[in-house]
Amino acid sequence: MSAQQTIHVGGEWRSAASGATREIIDPADATVFALVAEGGTEDTDAAVAAARRAFDEGEWPRTPVAERAALLRRVADLLQRNREALGSLESRDAGKTLEEGRVDVDCVADAFRYFADLVMNESGGRVVDAGSDEIHSVVVHEPVGVCALITPWNYPLLQASWKIAPALAAGNTFVVKPSEITPLATVELIHLLEEAGLPDGVANIVTGAGDPVGARLAEHPDVDLVSFTGGLSSGTKVMRAAADSVKKVALELGGKNPNVVFADACESDEDFDTAVDQALNAAFIHSGQVCSAGSRLIVEESLRERFVGELARRAEKIRLGRGTDDGVECGPLVSPQQLAKTEEYVASALAEGAVLLAGGRRPEGEGYEGYFYRPTVLDQCHREMRVVREEVFGPVLTVETFRTEDEAVALANDTEYGLAGAVWTADPGRARRVAGRLRHGTVWINDFHPYLPQAEWGGFGKSGIGRELGPAGLAEYREAKHIYQNLAPRPVRWFAG
Repeated sequence: MSAQQTIHVGGEWRSAASGATREIIDPADATVFALVAEGGTEDTDAAVAAARRAFDEGEWPRTPVAERAALLRRVADLLQRNREALGSLESRDAGKTLEEGRVDVDCVADAFRYFADLVMNESGGRVVDAGSDEIHSVVVHEPVGVCALITPWNYPLLQASWKIAPALAAGNTFVVKPSEITPLATVELIHLLEEAGLPDGVANIVTGAGDPVGARLAEHPDVDLVSFTGGLSSGTKVMRAAADSVKKVALELGGKNPNVVFADACESDEDFDTAVDQALNAAFIHSGQVCSAGSRLIVEESLRERFVGELARRAEKIRLGRGTDDGVECGPLVSPQQLAKTEEYVASALAEGAVLLAGGRRPEGEGYEGYFYRPTVLDQCHREMRVVREEVFGPVLTVETFRTEDEAVALANDTEYGLAGAVWTADPGRARRVAGRLRHGTVWINDFHPYLPQAEWGGFGKSGIGRELGPAGLAEYREAKHIYQNLAPRPVRWFAG
């Protein structure tokens, strides 16, 4: 198997300067299915230099907005043209189902189109009233410069697009470092940017490990902004590394997300079925490897026995397998490390008194040679348990109960994270009250997981700083500049001489 040239610098595809390669593993069967370049510091420095030249001397930052928007729309069209191939690649690389991969491609195309529309619909700047007809004052926005974009392994193409689309819309250049575990779809996206006509040096990619590639990007003095999506410990390292050069930093660091279910949301059989179905989706989509996964079920005590019993019954029936196979509902975990981490969390929960109602084991038999783990439901959980406090990033759902609205809110907010959460209730007043009190960046009412490219995404607390998507997602990649023009200059006479 020959290695792909997966490092792209200044318009040229190349191997790593060291010649090193990395095996890409199919998580469904633990076999190698690709070899990619394993970049290092030398490759990273070359990519940053190319992006710096393209920003300082190239045409892209000064390209008219209409042309930048048109390119983003061409990229969206190319993504849709390659939907099946990219969806299949996401499925094999990350382990998700093929349908999840297809949906990801659709969402990526939507993001490119949204940011194209957003920049096209803007005015030329915000006029500031200086209180005099002799003064013309305006605030304009300019690209921040060279952007380092560091993306996670769970949604490789989607997370890359949430950074690349607004960065390009604003007129920046960038170096993207995809996860070393799942880099392939991001490599393909760079190919599509080339095909769409993006000038050389604007888009650069270095495949390789977080250390040295990500670490070098975060500290590099010629990088003006670093946007990182990933785990809390890695995010704090990125922030420290970026501090010396005082660059802009945006961090999305995951969550421990509550799904609060009031008894009145389940008064009819249909409503009960919907709430249980959504609780399964919240926790087990992509085997729970989702930053916004509803991994904490917080259910009203009077409903608990019926609700949790049915949820556990359905969890046991979830069909595992290779994501591209017909009928599969849930794929494997992404790596042996993630599988071992999930097993360790479940073991610690049981040792701390949790009651296992479903899952808690690897599936047996032919077809499960990869990193599979059964969707797991843990009852009688409490805040002191690690599995309740810490992000598992696996198919593990914990159950807590409450009696009052105040108790439900307190439990939902009792986390150092604050990315997303949901409330299920038939009472519109309660829905608004609880949603207003939850300290999370996204709150769903009687739903879980949908997002809109025009609405900001990000979290409170240790879920990070900054926002992606929406107008604020574009603002992350811009600097505000105040231009003050005196139309009738005259001496000030402050100094008598």
